[in-house]
Amino acid sequence: MNKFYFNVLQRSRSFIERISYRTYGISAEDLEKIKKFKEEKEKISNDPNRSAKILKDEFSRYKKGVFRPPEPKVPKYSEYVVIGGGIMGSSIAYAMKNRAPDSFEVMVIERDPKYTRSSSALSVGGIRQQFSLEENVKLSLYSADFLRNVKQHLSVLDDDPPDIQFQPQGYLFLATEAGVDQMIKSHKIQRELGAKIELLKPVHLKQKFPWLNVDGIELGSYGFENEGWFDPWALLSAFKKKACSLGATYVNGEVIGFEFENHSQVRGEEALPLLQANYLYLKDELGDIHCVEFGYLVIAAGPFSAEIARLLHIGEGSGLLKVPIPVEPRKRYVYVISCEDGPGIDMPLVIDPSGAYARREGLGGKYICGRSPAPHEEPDVSNLEVDYNFFDNSVWPPLCHRIPAFNSIKVSSAWAGYYDYNTFDQNVIFGPHPYYNNVFFATGFSGHGIQMAPAIGRSMMELLIDKCYVTIDLQRFHLNRIFHDTPLHEQNIV
Repeated sequence: MNKFYFNVLQRSRSFIERISYRTYGISAEDLEKIKKFKEEKEKISNDPNRSAKILKDEFSRYKKGVFRPPEPKVPKYSEYVVIGGGIMGSSIAYAMKNRAPDSFEVMVIERDPKYTRSSSALSVGGIRQQFSLEENVKLSLYSADFLRNVKQHLSVLDDDPPDIQFQPQGYLFLATEAGVDQMIKSHKIQRELGAKIELLKPVHLKQKFPWLNVDGIELGSYGFENEGWFDPWALLSAFKKKACSLGATYVNGEVIGFEFENHSQVRGEEALPLLQANYLYLKDELGDIHCVEFGYLVIAAGPFSAEIARLLHIGEGSGLLKVPIPVEPRKRYVYVISCEDGPGIDMPLVIDPSGAYARREGLGGKYICGRSPAPHEEPDVSNLEVDYNFFDNSVWPPLCHRIPAFNSIKVSSAWAGYYDYNTFDQNVIFGPHPYYNNVFFATGFSGHGIQMAPAIGRSMMELLIDKCYVTIDLQRFHLNRIFHDTPLHEQNIV
């Protein structure tokens, strides 16, 4: 890191100094740490005895028989930096390093290395092809094929092959008369793309699933292949372990700011500089500050991606920086219930027209269930506490109506997790930002991201390395739709 870097702010003082210390959620303490870090680095850079001190340190190591300088706790440079080490970030890191293990560095920054609040680890872990958009169907089909061969893809030498415990029991969407047209339309898209989905009338639903109450149901859509659920923690762990074995570096820390360089060719008091971001500030678990230089940045921070974007002044500036990333955390509850006389091994993941869902968990009379809250029911996201009244009032009534055996159940446990909810159209925000030519996004999946992680990792790899889409064209998911106010709605959100 040279002296030029430390003088960047002074050279563009007319604009940069006005924005570089705006907080955007950064604490005053962190701002002060960054300031002291920069002052110390500049002091070292300007030290006239710097070269002599470096030589002295080298000779001291040689005397001890150490011929390499100590490895820094946090690397000072990585060509690719991924913010977010959940399943999305880990899939991207895996795809990048699997493509070219020795060609470049990939650093993954994760502030919660135990994944105690991770959307990935707290997911229900479902996979389905029953979407209304062609891109989503293709993403899930690719991922289904990847998961079928997960041991081939993610096994690591001298370690047990990954076991994601895939349960191929399918998804069953149920529709009232009001939802039939959309179900038929979606089914046509799904079948044309090769998804194994069948439509069932109430009489056939009752024959196939005798424990199901079909009152008020006009049509069911059942995925009989490549649909079901798996262990999300096992898949996340496998992606991370494989990425690390291929050379990816995982860093425990939190990104708290960026350094900007003015690349504007226009001079004048009123000129708006074109900012380039190639340096980020990272606070490690001990509170120490590190500066990392990067070539490309991928923001895959799930429900907190918009916070990272604000550190880049996205949503806080003018022009192309005026539009924020419309992603926020939405808390979702998952309840584990016991029912001795409930459906058996033939039970798919059932989605009632009310939005309530349930699936089997093992073979011991346990089931997982939940429901996305209505807009007026959205809970506080400042914690992950579970609201059991929500189960009594909004989950259990529609489920016990649809599955009568659930009239007699007991809630044995529950947890809460976050959706990275895209408030614009509930679909992924993917690809480059139109202002920064080196900043990319993979966020806003709104609950259906974990099942698409293998395909998203590959798509990002292609975009970064090949500079185009080879496998699945995701251009409709780019940020342009937000700038142009043209939402791309997915009808089948659970």
